[in-house]
Amino acid sequence: MSERDGYEPGTPCWVDHGSADPEGAARFYRGMFGWEAVDAMPPDAPGQYFMCSLRGKQVAAIGSQPQEGVPAMWNTYIATGSADDTAAKVREAGGAVLMEPFDVFDAGRMAVFTDPSGAVFCAWQAGATRGAQVVNEPGTLCWNELATRDADGARAFYGAVFGWRGLAMDAGDMDYTVWNLAGDGEPTMQAAVGGMMPMVGDMWPSDLPSHWMVYFAVEDTDAAAARCEELGGSTTVAPFDSPAGRIAVLNDSVGGVFSLITMPDQPAA
Repeated sequence: MSERDGYEPGTPCWVDHGSADPEGAARFYRGMFGWEAVDAMPPDAPGQYFMCSLRGKQVAAIGSQPQEGVPAMWNTYIATGSADDTAAKVREAGGAVLMEPFDVFDAGRMAVFTDPSGAVFCAWQAGATRGAQVVNEPGTLCWNELATRDADGARAFYGAVFGWRGLAMDAGDMDYTVWNLAGDGEPTMQAAVGGMMPMVGDMWPSDLPSHWMVYFAVEDTDAAAARCEELGGSTTVAPFDSPAGRIAVLNDSVGGVFSLITMPDQPAA
């Protein structure tokens, strides 16, 4: 298992799903990945927040969407040493603070932001909860990717906020970038903590905003995409081969979008 007990600042460390039907979403992902979901909120809390685990290790969460009219979505959390300092950097770099930093019981401190092109992301300052306890194996998070209407602006923004450095990759007709943490050496694919794809061309609906996409590893992308439809979800982009592996983009049963990938060298479950 690819177990983790912490994350370096600037590394995507957690994902959670927000919707008006968290119980329905939890049922879907239980069928999809075998996750066990336990509501971590007190009995008198106004919403639900299911901690999801795979073989006893926390991998993600599924919660209530607090705002009416907001579609179901997966959120990417990026590790930080100080959520308050990150909020200041976001403002200085031209982003916006949607939710000011606040404590999440003893689990940690978080904030919610948008980058200048409108992509929503979160910062996580670890307390008792450091992030996903297992990644990069079937049924767990394996990649976080920014799809953006302004790639040059994103390079400047995330560089200023997290110190990220971009490395352009040869991806055929696509201008793809992988992110590396701040450091002295040249950026490499092996050190990548995430990716970026510009939203250009007819494949992107004109009304689709910049956003962060989450990828979950699976042993068989085609079989998993079929299972998604059996569970009440749908296929947005049918399985296809890429340099990184076989990918599909799906909608879950409550409308949240996520991606699957079978990587050639990923460990078996």
